[in-house]
Amino acid sequence: MKRLSQHTSLFAHLKLAVKRLSPSWQACIPLTVVIVLAWGYAAVAQDAAPASQDKVAEELQNLKVGIDTLWVCIAAFLVFFMNAGFCMLETGFCRQKNAVNVLSKNLIVFALSTVAFWAIGFGLMFGDGNPFVGTTGWFLAGADNSPATADAYKGVFGALNWAGVPLLAKFLFQLVFAGTAATIVSGAVAERIKFVDFLIFSVLLVGIAYPITGHWIWGGGWLAKAGFWDFAGSTVVHSVGGWAALMGAAFLGPRIGKYQNGSSVAMPGHNMSIATLGCLILWLGWFGFNPGSTMAVNPSIAHIAVTTNLAGSMGGIAATIVAWLYLGKPDLSMIINGILAGLVAITAPCAFVSVPWSAVIGLIAGIIVVFSVTFFDKIKIDDPVGATSVHLVCGIFGTLCVGLFAEGPGGALNLYEDGLGPARGLLLGGGFSQLWAQFIGVITVGGITVLLSTIFWLALKATLGIRVTPEEEFEGLDIGEHGMEAYSGFLKETDVTGFADSSTTNMGKRTGDVSSNPY
Repeated sequence: MKRLSQHTSLFAHLKLAVKRLSPSWQACIPLTVVIVLAWGYAAVAQDAAPASQDKVAEELQNLKVGIDTLWVCIAAFLVFFMNAGFCMLETGFCRQKNAVNVLSKNLIVFALSTVAFWAIGFGLMFGDGNPFVGTTGWFLAGADNSPATADAYKGVFGALNWAGVPLLAKFLFQLVFAGTAATIVSGAVAERIKFVDFLIFSVLLVGIAYPITGHWIWGGGWLAKAGFWDFAGSTVVHSVGGWAALMGAAFLGPRIGKYQNGSSVAMPGHNMSIATLGCLILWLGWFGFNPGSTMAVNPSIAHIAVTTNLAGSMGGIAATIVAWLYLGKPDLSMIINGILAGLVAITAPCAFVSVPWSAVIGLIAGIIVVFSVTFFDKIKIDDPVGATSVHLVCGIFGTLCVGLFAEGPGGALNLYEDGLGPARGLLLGGGFSQLWAQFIGVITVGGITVLLSTIFWLALKATLGIRVTPEEEFEGLDIGEHGMEAYSGFLKETDVTGFADSSTTNMGKRTGDVSSNPY
């Protein structure tokens, strides 16, 4: 009791002393208590056992996987945004009475590609199977322990065991590539194809044709084992889309009035402003297309970005000069296609060639595309946007450039190690071996794509008919296929006769109108 009384007395004196303090000093008392407690906790924490090396290594690995996954997703978003570029480019290059149709095709095609690639395409392309086709992984089902890599990977997508990111990141990145291949077709068949036929063909291309050839190259198939290399898709994406586009344009035939009396009649695009915007969006998207194909954050990203940009720049410059000399004017459409030609050509070799050689590749591609556009026009393959010249012709050229200009493993620049890239190119003293492998890849991928595309187009032509009626083509696919206009209330452009087209007047057919269509 005496001890309790002493404690009570001490507490009373302390309480009295606190009351004598000013309010400011009284407020400092809780802060002092907090500081003392924090110091005590810090002193105890310093004595805690350090984390084990295994724990640190695990956390570092998780951090690497997270950073790599973020980079792959950002690159995929950039490639996805290329859909907007294709929308703008193709719409601007076509006549305004078909603007809604072109926009609709480019918008819905990615939605269809997503479902088709998820259901069957990804499994055919990357699922374990045989050297010609994958036979597992439908709907992304099956064993998979990504992001484990190399021998640690246990799953049904062994062809992607080199990428240390989750399976869904791998799928997302490959999906946007597949969607690009389908979008390439849209421009070449614009202004006369039935909407439903394009949708069906896109599903067949992304679900069957594209993944089969993709399996040969990126899925660990027979071309990969034969030494064929395509870093980011000059053949896998662009040439495949280009071959399918070429066959579509051939089976559809030219637009009404395009070729008269043995000569080609100009059908200029209605809005070169948005076409130029589309080109710039595509150029930006290529920084996801090519550098993103590393599927990891590593120093080679900068090299790939520079070779990509330089090739596109040189392509645009070369096309400007050649068009100026060959056609008499620096045609804006040729400038746009020259930039895209350089970007397509560098897509396969971007990680394997030096910066100066990337400039040479872009320069040659810019020259090629001008003459390619005029060549297809002379043989009456009507391609309103030049997609066949840009993606097919320059895709083939870019693929062969791997065999011509590749540095080789352990070269002066040390771009890649042995087994992680092609042999030294012919023009750098490496012989014909790599060029031959590239040539075999171009021929075989082209052959099977032409075969499958022909089957698809002929089947659609025999069942649904692939071309709109002449009346719908004159009126415009916006009205005939969609029942709406892109520029309601604005004056329409004139048709090939020089008169306002029939959709803007109550006049019937006029003298000089093309009234028949053999397709």
